[in-house]
Amino acid sequence: MGFARTCSVALVGVEGVVVEVQADLEPGVAAFTLVGLPDKSLSESRDRVRAAVVNSGAEWPQKKLTVGLSPASVPKSGSGFDLAVAAAVLGAAERLDPAAIADLVLIGELGLDGRVRPVRGVLPAVLAAAEAGYRQVVVPEQTAGEASLVPGVSVLGVRTLRQLIAVLTDEPVPDEEAAEEGRPDAMLAGLLVPGAGIGTGLSTGSAEGPDLADVAGQHRARRALEIAAAGSHHLLLSGPPGAGKTMLAERLPGILPPLTRQESLEVTAVHSVAGILPPGEPLVRRAPYCSPHHSATMQSLVGGGNGLPRPGAVSLAHRGILFLDEAPEFSGKVLDALRQPLESGHVVIARAAGVVRLPARFLLVLAANPCPCGRHSLHGSDCECPASLVRRYQARLSGPLLDRVDLRVEAEPVTRADLLGQGGRGESTAAVAARVQEARERAAARLAGTPWSVNSEIPGQELRTRYLAAPGALATAERDMERGLLTARGLDRVLRVAWTVADLAGHDRPDGRDIALALEMRTGVTRGVPVGAGEYA
Repeated sequence: MGFARTCSVALVGVEGVVVEVQADLEPGVAAFTLVGLPDKSLSESRDRVRAAVVNSGAEWPQKKLTVGLSPASVPKSGSGFDLAVAAAVLGAAERLDPAAIADLVLIGELGLDGRVRPVRGVLPAVLAAAEAGYRQVVVPEQTAGEASLVPGVSVLGVRTLRQLIAVLTDEPVPDEEAAEEGRPDAMLAGLLVPGAGIGTGLSTGSAEGPDLADVAGQHRARRALEIAAAGSHHLLLSGPPGAGKTMLAERLPGILPPLTRQESLEVTAVHSVAGILPPGEPLVRRAPYCSPHHSATMQSLVGGGNGLPRPGAVSLAHRGILFLDEAPEFSGKVLDALRQPLESGHVVIARAAGVVRLPARFLLVLAANPCPCGRHSLHGSDCECPASLVRRYQARLSGPLLDRVDLRVEAEPVTRADLLGQGGRGESTAAVAARVQEARERAAARLAGTPWSVNSEIPGQELRTRYLAAPGALATAERDMERGLLTARGLDRVLRVAWTVADLAGHDRPDGRDIALALEMRTGVTRGVPVGAGEYA
């Protein structure tokens, strides 16, 4: 009787569970039994592994073979267990030393010819293995860079099962043919899933992206954009078609600071599980930008699907921007589903197959027209929308959702002078990004030693007891609250925005002008605060 064990990782959402793969050989009729709650794709690994072992030059044991995946109560899916199953079988057959594979974590799919194909979710799988105390992992060669992002883990990238056998038995490692340069590599098909990211309009921000100086006019909206980036505040841009709302949103990633190392790992893990991580770019360094179409379903926005839920747009936009253009055209249920992740920074999806917790800390940007035809707010326009239709259209953005949006700005129609550049070009992305970076650094220094990194994350209780505004600065906000213009949540959000305005201006704490600008950005009531570029002092 032969027995061997090794390890692999099962992913539940973006969290991994180390799975022990055990192989047992007993005398009897040749058979291959796989137990441990495998799904259909994992059950088919019996045929893939048998063919891969034989075509790699190893002998398949002609005995009763049982492969168990423990813990058996955890659902296991996908083809990433193939490499571990093959190693455990070869260990039980004494082709490999069982002691040499006992503490290895192996992740990868096997082709019938013995090639090791890449799979999705390598980064979160290796992170889970490292947290469980494992220090040696074997992954497909194409994902070795992704696995190497985890510190303290020794990574071995293999192209074929033959190479793995040679390494573990101290034999000469065969040279396997790689894809010729310039020719498509079929092995990369396991990394990119068709439709996983295209439908969400997903992209990663870049310093070489569209320039904010291309936006004509819109001084108030540009200022709101800067405040949103500096404090990670949610933003609503309303106004007629052609005013530049989408242009502004597309330039927001350029003024956001680069992701920290921890944030990059979080974003990369989500994108790896979703199957949208570009080959050759194992680490996402810039904030992602996700812009789903207004026909997006609840599952595509929040997450879901058959079996265990997969990340939706809110998770793909984690640590980045979720832009909903033509927001009133989205389903009301879909929009209201955003309320929970906006508050908590994560989304919990319960299905019959299990419960998954996905990260979803994003900056929400909404763009909306004032009415179905878009001309309601224009002076002298020929808008023919009845007042009742305008009210119903604007009511599609519910009060509870808008109460969670810190900045609400009207994008005015572009004048001829602004369009022709007679008033001068606006500030470039680089100039605004520099101010945003300085404001983020001030906030980080003030919040050092706390669980928060930006002003939008500070709880209201802390704002009212620990991070106080200047004496008398809140008088106007308190009056607005008494008149019903502000809710308790709204007052907290005004304080958060005021702290961001103070950081941009270099103030030690918000004064009356900072509070007035925060109120103006939230309520739309003019407070006499200048709106020119850089006017924070």
